Amino acid sequence: MASMVKISFFGGTGSVTGANFLLEAEGKKILVDCGLTQGMKLADDINWDPFPYDPKTIDMLFISHAHVDHIGRIPKIINDGFRGKIYSTKPTKSLASPMLEDTMGILSKNTEFGLDKIYTEENIRLALANWLSYDYHEKIKITDNFEVSFRDAGHILGSAMFEFILNGKKILFTGDLGNSPSPLLPDTEKVTDVDYLIMESVYGDRNHESREDRRKFLEETIEDNYKRKGTLIIPTFSLERSQELLFELNTLVEGNRIPVMPVFLDSPLAIHLTEVFKQYKDYFNKTAQKALSKDKYLFDFPGLHSTLRSEESKVIGTVPNPKIIIAGSGMSSGGRVVHHERHYLPDPNNTLLLTGYQSVGTPGRLIQEGAKTVHITGEDVPVRAHVVTISGYSGHKDSDHLLSFVEDMEDTVKKVFVVMGEPKSSMFLVQKLKDNLGIEAYAPEYGDSVSFIC
Repeated sequence: MASMVKISFFGGTGSVTGANFLLEAEGKKILVDCGLTQGMKLADDINWDPFPYDPKTIDMLFISHAHVDHIGRIPKIINDGFRGKIYSTKPTKSLASPMLEDTMGILSKNTEFGLDKIYTEENIRLALANWLSYDYHEKIKITDNFEVSFRDAGHILGSAMFEFILNGKKILFTGDLGNSPSPLLPDTEKVTDVDYLIMESVYGDRNHESREDRRKFLEETIEDNYKRKGTLIIPTFSLERSQELLFELNTLVEGNRIPVMPVFLDSPLAIHLTEVFKQYKDYFNKTAQKALSKDKYLFDFPGLHSTLRSEESKVIGTVPNPKIIIAGSGMSSGGRVVHHERHYLPDPNNTLLLTGYQSVGTPGRLIQEGAKTVHITGEDVPVRAHVVTISGYSGHKDSDHLLSFVEDMEDTVKKVFVVMGEPKSSMFLVQKLKDNLGIEAYAPEYGDSVSFIC
């Protein structure tokens, strides 16, 4: 017997961040992701508005991966009455705990919106107590005619696509799709026979360098900085990007491709998350697993120093050049990297290397677009350092690979909903899907709902 399905878009529209989608079918209300909308700061004020649905009525919450733009509002939805089960892969649950604790450490200091009452240890404890974790391909039965399973998205450790099957029809939520091949992770799984697709579009309008090119550019950037006897600053996201860069540097150092020099991982969160990575080696790709069989540490090489305490971080400035500093946050909007940028950006011998997506309005985006000065920690800092962007280390598929992903299901897919991208990226991908595959696609706006029969 056919069933009515309704999908509502309450986040991740017109923006890369804030993923929050409501799927209603078979009398169940199911959320996919509950993330923070992020612009110039960790969390925009819009995050504290009431949810556009009653959290008490939500039955299930599926989490695609542990980045805060997909999990960051979990304490708020718990605070507002949600008591359903949360579902994810096993690595995602393990990573979510330190990610939420770190977010709490920052947001609970904000009393303006009552965040000290929302971002509490108790709300995080409640979330984790109701959080169930699964392996890829395990099936979860929702009703007699309705089931869901996890497919490997290849974006970060444990990242998943959700394959909902209702009366034999397949609805796929991609979450974020990985920039395969990854130094650490298996490629994004191929998915076919999809009827309705909800997909990300962060790089819907542009392409990355190849894997070979990105490693070559990284090697050249490090060597150029070494010759100038400068400091190379790499703002990175604590989850995945830091670990991928450590793995690449490990390969370059042990292969004598770059000179040995001090490399500082100056991010307490990245250090903690790296320990979680070591618990899930079976989730790495075959190349990384093979490397691990020879090098039991994987994220360790001559010259690497992990600076957990702030006192250790302050000592970095006294270490002679050349050196490399890997620090959060990835868009230079907070974290320890801003102190290094304030210190090192004015010197033309130094280099700032951007390896991830930079949101509109963030210091990282302003620097990337050529700003001569940037406002950091209350002062205007001149940007005289070399600025290099290597987009190949992004964790997201580029435009051509997003198209290839959809090609695998072009014979069955009835409609594609393009989300989680800036408007120009989403609209470009919509048009590309129409022009190249003749597929019906559109980019929903906030609050839009669509209904169809399965």
